[in-house]
Amino acid sequence: MIRQIEGEPLSFDSCSKLNGHAGFVIAPFTVTSEQPIWLIRADEVKEMDIDEMVTDEGAAVPDGGSRVPPSSRTVPSPSDEYARDFECFHSKLASGVFSKIVLGRSAVYTFTEPTNPLKLFQEACRSYPRLFIALTRLPSGEYWLTATPEILLDGVGKQWRTIALAGTMQLEKDDLSFDVPPSVDGKSPIDIRWSTKNIQEQRYVASYIGECLKQFDIDFQEEGPRTVRAANLVHLRSDFTFTIENTKQVGSLLDVLHPTPAVCGIPKQEVHDFIVANEHSPRDYYCGFMGVLGETTHLYVSLRCMKISDNQCRLYAGGGLLKESIMEQEWMETEAKMQTMKRLLND
Repeated sequence: MIRQIEGEPLSFDSCSKLNGHAGFVIAPFTVTSEQPIWLIRADEVKEMDIDEMVTDEGAAVPDGGSRVPPSSRTVPSPSDEYARDFECFHSKLASGVFSKIVLGRSAVYTFTEPTNPLKLFQEACRSYPRLFIALTRLPSGEYWLTATPEILLDGVGKQWRTIALAGTMQLEKDDLSFDVPPSVDGKSPIDIRWSTKNIQEQRYVASYIGECLKQFDIDFQEEGPRTVRAANLVHLRSDFTFTIENTKQVGSLLDVLHPTPAVCGIPKQEVHDFIVANEHSPRDYYCGFMGVLGETTHLYVSLRCMKISDNQCRLYAGGGLLKESIMEQEWMETEAKMQTMKRLLND
């Protein structure tokens, strides 16, 4: 557990201003005055058992409360709002303006009584031991819970790595008991066969990361893609390893990397501006990043997110669109991704 005891977290309007700083970072998809990059200073760092954390008297959580099933649920077929967004976004792909664009959406769930965010965090840790799980309380009082498989930047000393994670398939019930070992050819014991669309989508992300590293004259090793599992889903992943001589300039590298095409699109700036102007559901800290920054850095893209406030939570999910994308298939992918957080509400 990381806790800032004195003062307020620092706020920044760009990733480059993180240069030379250390602490726990939570950054939004788009930095604004209302949603800045927050840096929580680690006045207290404590290793705790999950059960101990839930009952810790110093934890800032609502009094009482329990995890309860939501009283409202999303409709299983595409909503009118999503259909309008898909048509708008896909038109830019069909006309050749964009090569890839990520369409996100959210769904609100209302609780019958106040819930304890730490209990949801506890359930996430138990359910997804191989994902990065974090619960962060912002100065506004809202909580963000994430369970993500995607590394943005990870390093100890001068040795660093990042990944290109894209392409999504849902595991069927019969396959959920199997682990998915590393693979360089997209095959596994459960016979996962990747579509051309998924392979192309992942290649866009990998190429982008390579170009970003080249901007800093960084020599890197790329391995993959391979198939990896995250909860009930599998993805294609490539790994990049490299050396950074001046680690106090990591913020500048983050400025170039974030947001990657895995959560934005190509060309990056044009797609980003289009998403902000046209997507019905504001992303806030979904598709941003969070984690520890310092001598040891572990930063993850904020996927499989839940925003918790008062008696409700908002779940987020998205998917990469290409010209070949079909709305119903893309909707079902977002449904599958939302299952990661929905299970915490329903179990």
